[in-house]
Amino acid sequence: MLVLTGYRGPSLHISSPLVGGRLCLDLVNVTPVPHTLSWEELIHFLEAARVVSVERSAQLLALPQSDPQAAEALLLKARQLCSSLRRLFTSMHRKQRIASEWVEPVNDILRITEGHDELLCEKGIWRIEFIAREGGLDWLLAAVARSAAELVAEGPGARLRLCANPRCGLFFHDNSRTHRRRWCSMAICGNRNKVAAFARKHSTPPQYS
Repeated sequence: MLVLTGYRGPSLHISSPLVGGRLCLDLVNVTPVPHTLSWEELIHFLEAARVVSVERSAQLLALPQSDPQAAEALLLKARQLCSSLRRLFTSMHRKQRIASEWVEPVNDILRITEGHDELLCEKGIWRIEFIAREGGLDWLLAAVARSAAELVAEGPGARLRLCANPRCGLFFHDNSRTHRRRWCSMAICGNRNKVAAFARKHSTPPQYS
């Protein structure tokens, strides 16, 4: 059995922190240019998001050598999914129409998934996880596709945000109490904004003779 889970925390394997709050947003955030996504980056992301274990990740990293066709097929599907998700979320953020062809890669993965939801408890906290029947490699993308489907189904009321830092570009799900979160992370862009604002406020005005 393969347990496909959602976001649980960051990993040192990937350059962008997992701050999206939704698995699908995290994948988009770590793949700004979908067609350049490498096999190593994909597997490291799945490990960071705890879709696969460390042991399973090590096995998958060796797959291009043992079964290059299988690895290439999954990587192509992952790139197509990333590209469609970026279009989907950009349109949602701009309150624009979603094209049906952008949704197709999500549905394509959902169609091949078989399994069920279960309530699981970890350290006294209950959560819903999708328990998939392990079959082919497409299972590795099932949790991402399901996460994206749930977000799209929330419609115009989805709390999808884009970081207010114009140099950032990370998406996130606003689960703050006031629903007015502006930054992908206060520890990253939020703190940088505070530092820049402080510097502007306390900068020495130019002296004129």
